[in-house]
Amino acid sequence: MDALQALRDATEPKPVVAIVGGAVAGSEAAAACAARGAIPVVFEQGQRPYGKIEDGLPRWHEKLRDKEYRKIDENLASSEVIFVPETEIGSNLSWDELYAHLGFSAVVLANGAWRDRPLPVEGADTYNGRGLVYQNELVYWFNHYVDEGYDGPVFEVPDDTIVVGGGLASIDVVKIVNLELYARALRERGIKVDLTEMELKGIPRTLEAHGITAEELGVKGATLYYRRRKEDMPLASADNPTPEKLAKLQAARVKIMDRVISKYFVKFEPLCKPIDTLTEGGRLTGIRFQKTEVVDGRVRALEGTEFDVHSSLVISSIGSIPKPIDGIPTKGELYHYDSWDTGEVHGLPGVFGLGNVLTGKGNIKDSRANAIEIIEKVVAAYLGVGDEPIEALGETSAEVEAVAKKAAAGRPMTVHQMKALAERIGERHQELGYTDYPSWIADHT
Repeated sequence: MDALQALRDATEPKPVVAIVGGAVAGSEAAAACAARGAIPVVFEQGQRPYGKIEDGLPRWHEKLRDKEYRKIDENLASSEVIFVPETEIGSNLSWDELYAHLGFSAVVLANGAWRDRPLPVEGADTYNGRGLVYQNELVYWFNHYVDEGYDGPVFEVPDDTIVVGGGLASIDVVKIVNLELYARALRERGIKVDLTEMELKGIPRTLEAHGITAEELGVKGATLYYRRRKEDMPLASADNPTPEKLAKLQAARVKIMDRVISKYFVKFEPLCKPIDTLTEGGRLTGIRFQKTEVVDGRVRALEGTEFDVHSSLVISSIGSIPKPIDGIPTKGELYHYDSWDTGEVHGLPGVFGLGNVLTGKGNIKDSRANAIEIIEKVVAAYLGVGDEPIEALGETSAEVEAVAKKAAAGRPMTVHQMKALAERIGERHQELGYTDYPSWIADHT
């Protein structure tokens, strides 16, 4: 008997857990809850449950993406899991109904970090779409503009593009810009190259294979502006490192970034903080920066060091944060948690955060345990400058197990509530034309 039928035919109370988001964290939580005897109901906002794996990873990560898809599919296609696509909490289903009225034993928030952190310059968002672009939208465009029938945002990347950021996502962004620029310059010479292949080989080797130098093409390339130094970049981290470990960590960060610079012709400007916009004719035309220094781990602005950088396109890539949902308390840019270990949400008993919605960080590093030993193996490989294959991106089992254990131990749902929930889910499935997970995925791939 599948899980939905078990709800319909319920004769005794049983734990039923709502899981918001079906990607890496959500699918793992669903499997873990099912293994503990609870019925997981996964509410996914998109047609497909792949989240940042699909629209956060640039498209050259084909093998990694396929591997993660298979893992997510294996979890969600289980007869013990109920999947409800195209159902966004706060839009298609209110938080109040989900939490207070449907009677779930617990709610697991695994809805990721989808909202771009605003560029920290007063008034900058006024120019969003007019000279300013945020990373999530750019990566989505890059991944899908080659799709047949694509009707999303369209960008023409200019050769004076600058990127403000400093983490893994910002490196993805400058790589996207430079791959697009060099591919376009080669096309103008009658040479068509595959962007995925060029990412793998690197730009210098690609040009060498066609007998062309970078100087001949005359591409300026993207510049990444970061308020800290190379050795401070959040490419890998460790909790409370010793001075010796910190030195190794910083050396690894520098080594990784240097490889990125040489392999993709990326320009890097450290110790630069954006402080104002440059505008003309209602468009953003650049950024005013101020030089900084790092003192005892803190960034300090240096007075009288302001300078202007003119650019036709400014891309903000300073991180992603969870989307606000009416009814879920926030603290700063994140949801308000009582415990960062269990993800327990303040003032909402039985509600837990898991994955990027908890950390507020939407990158590969924070979907894995943080340890210096994995830098070369995972982070460098992810950035295209390592020798080892990339391992799975899934949440660590300890994180998932801790949340699943608490969620599955929640107050059982009554028989009446289970039957009412089954009816509600059945109506939503019928409205969407959903019959089963494998068929749905096949129809939407």
